[in-house]
Amino acid sequence: MIREDREAVLARDPAARSMMEVRLCYPGLTALKSHRRAHRLYQKGHVLLARLLSQRARHKTGIEIHPGAQIGRRVFIDHGDGVVIGETTCIGDDVTIYQGVTLGGTGKDVGKRHPTIGNNCTIGAGAKVLGPITIGNNCKVGAGAIVLKNVPDNSTVVGNPGRIVKKNNVQPKGEADLDQVNLPDPMLERMEALVQRLTVLEKCLANHARQLGCENCPDRDKDAPCQSGETESFPQHLAQQLNEM
Repeated sequence: MIREDREAVLARDPAARSMMEVRLCYPGLTALKSHRRAHRLYQKGHVLLARLLSQRARHKTGIEIHPGAQIGRRVFIDHGDGVVIGETTCIGDDVTIYQGVTLGGTGKDVGKRHPTIGNNCTIGAGAKVLGPITIGNNCKVGAGAIVLKNVPDNSTVVGNPGRIVKKNNVQPKGEADLDQVNLPDPMLERMEALVQRLTVLEKCLANHARQLGCENCPDRDKDAPCQSGETESFPQHLAQQLNEM
């Protein structure tokens, strides 16, 4: 399993040039190696020894993984500083986790307190996934997102609070989608829609002004009545068009 972790680093990080470099220069791999040993001790009931081993790895790598956490195969923790993974967290296979990620609890739950992450998921830098929720398979959590609710398979989540902005983004098995830049931006999409609507409204008003014969008097006194004397009315067909938009 540790060998698969090393191969995952080499496959997913273009900065990795050799297996020797992966062995010596990746704190995420070091933290996973220590965790897998600590987890075996934890399962055998040697809880204190397991905690001591995990704390030693924390001080060495800046990554805190509770020995009770269940972590699947070919998991890649990139950069890693500030990553926190809670005791009852379950992580599937082929998951990529970036720096500053918290897979933690909300402080309100007992028993299963931490999230379950499916296979082929990417958790972006600084994301917080909190509580006993489930992130489905083939999901992407955007950088800085705060996720407090279940996320279905093949979804992309961004924002605070986390919003599902894309579905059915299926990834080939074993291949992580590492793109954290070209994520959907719902706020930008809404702003673009507002700009488009404003453009349509301006065209409608310009057409109305031409019908009233006011297109040649843009500099007239705003308090002076329009020469056509029809400014109090608005064409019904234009009002209907605006309501339908």
